[in-house]
Amino acid sequence: MAKLDELKRRLTPGKVYRRADLTKWSAAVDRDLRALVDAGELTKVSAGVYLRPKQTAFGKAPADEKDLVEAFLKDKRFLLTTPNAYNALGVGTTQLYNHTVVYNRKRHGQFKLGNRLYDFRKKAEFPETLSKEFLLVDLVNNVKRLAEGESVVLKQVKAKAKALDSSALKRAVDDYGGVRAKRFFSEVLEEQAQLHA
Repeated sequence: MAKLDELKRRLTPGKVYRRADLTKWSAAVDRDLRALVDAGELTKVSAGVYLRPKQTAFGKAPADEKDLVEAFLKDKRFLLTTPNAYNALGVGTTQLYNHTVVYNRKRHGQFKLGNRLYDFRKKAEFPETLSKEFLLVDLVNNVKRLAEGESVVLKQVKAKAKALDSSALKRAVDDYGGVRAKRFFSEVLEEQAQLHA
């Protein structure tokens, strides 16, 4: 029991741990993990990923999303977004979605981490942070996944694209656009180039 208490003292409330992280403090890590989960000292959020819950006035706080995804991927290189981010672009998308998209270089598929659904999409390239240009390109890449009418949204995307910095948009299209997005934005960028010629 003393060994278990020692392990418990090393765990920081609110922090996410991989099973492998705990092997340095426990000779019987699986037994200790089971005991800590049973006692409510740890919460299993995914296979091999655990949260030391942080108590707040409202109950146990969920894990920080970035920490959770980093522990799951064993990688710091990823981008968190959601289709809800498109709504801020003003292109007619208004639906709310209850999942987070994770662009990364390791995993593909939908995984439930804790109580939240994550859509992991393996990509060779993605930016470090979200920009209007990236979101517009990403929207066109994913327009078929959205609940709104495709033709209405694309018409408004075209208008929005004309209001953005054309060189930044071209970079985003070149770096992150799929075949459809590259074709769609090539017309828009060509029209902009003719206007400024």
